[in-house]
Amino acid sequence: MENIKTLAPRIYLIGYSYSGKSTMGRLLSEKLGYDLFDTDNAIEEKYHTSIPMFFSRYGEKAFRIIERQILFSTANMNNVVVATGGGLPCNDENIDFIINHGTAIHLSMSVDDIMKRISKAHRGRPSMSGMNNEEKRAFIQHQLQERLPFYSQAHITLPALFLNVNTLVDALLKMNSTATNL
Repeated sequence: MENIKTLAPRIYLIGYSYSGKSTMGRLLSEKLGYDLFDTDNAIEEKYHTSIPMFFSRYGEKAFRIIERQILFSTANMNNVVVATGGGLPCNDENIDFIINHGTAIHLSMSVDDIMKRISKAHRGRPSMSGMNNEEKRAFIQHQLQERLPFYSQAHITLPALFLNVNTLVDALLKMNSTATNL
């Protein structure tokens, strides 16, 4: 995996909530021998609260400021897989940072598959609390449309459903061989 380390000392997993960024981040970091840095977990550990509680206490604007600081702290990390929160890359400053400081991989999912995962989740998203399924579907569809221009800037996009770590590594190796042949 040495050729991946030279091309991608930092790998950023981006995509909508429930697309498997944390799970795939753990698997990929183990496979590559990288550290795992989960931005949501870092916020929860630093502020000793859950993301939903942070949202309810301080609001989304404060959360996004903290989230950006956490993201920018990854600039000095090497051999790390960064699992980002779903909204983290969704402004020009953050996506530019991700693109310029590592390899961005977008784990894409359909609204239907996101809805299935939400129904099985142990904890909900703060932005969807109190919504029925129809309202959640409309909300997700709207957010995906807003976020897609940011997610689509990733170096690699892969369908998240049924994705396995070997497919992810193969995509990184293919990107590496393409880059070295330029």
